[in-house]
Amino acid sequence: MQSCTNISNESLSALEQEGCLLLQSVFSENEIARLCNHLDPLLEESHDSASIRNRSGLVYAARNVLQMWPEVFQVSQQPALREFLTTTLGDDCGLVRVLYFDKPPGQTWALPWHKDITIAVLPPDVVPENAESHWQKIRIKAGVPHVEADRETLSRMLTLRVHLDPALSENGALSVSPGSHHTGKQLDLDVPREMVIAEAGDVFAMRPMLSHCSGQSTPETSLRRRILHLEFSASAELPHGFDWYSFQAISS
Repeated sequence: MQSCTNISNESLSALEQEGCLLLQSVFSENEIARLCNHLDPLLEESHDSASIRNRSGLVYAARNVLQMWPEVFQVSQQPALREFLTTTLGDDCGLVRVLYFDKPPGQTWALPWHKDITIAVLPPDVVPENAESHWQKIRIKAGVPHVEADRETLSRMLTLRVHLDPALSENGALSVSPGSHHTGKQLDLDVPREMVIAEAGDVFAMRPMLSHCSGQSTPETSLRRRILHLEFSASAELPHGFDWYSFQAISS
């Protein structure tokens, strides 16, 4: 898995080949502090189903961050990220969903190996009968309709994980299987794996169909692991009359 501080043909080639790339030092310490100072009070005050709390009342996951905090869109306008997104996805790309994850000390959690294949949508009044079955299975998550997208739609998406804290083995850093996005939505566990070790301010770029998992923090750690998870699409268009639940053009 490659890391870089500047966009280059080599780094873009690595993203295409491996399905992931660590962008180092994208945000300064002060910029990360400002993000947290805005986000933490909003999460603390939220009491809807989009926020998931631990036994102590701390929010450790949230779904509809873009609706809760519209200003989070400005993260994508950071010059280096904006250039990276338009270079990777094209000038018509847009932000479609934002999630939040935290692993508080003593209240850790884990996710098994998986691929991110569902998207947040506004469904048509009637889904065409000729649509693949997964487009017809609309599921509501925290009040928002979601469907399983097709491979073509997913291949034109990119996720940016903004690290608000360092990510280490002791606080449940993400593990990925480089190159696994080439198998589409199929999950193959018999593949090489790498842990994504990152500093606060680093941004991990990954394709949705990249196999990944998240381990538990160690019992003795005092570190949190907060992540802003931003999903982007190359186009505002979706098949079968669907629309994105939200689409905010990067170049607007």
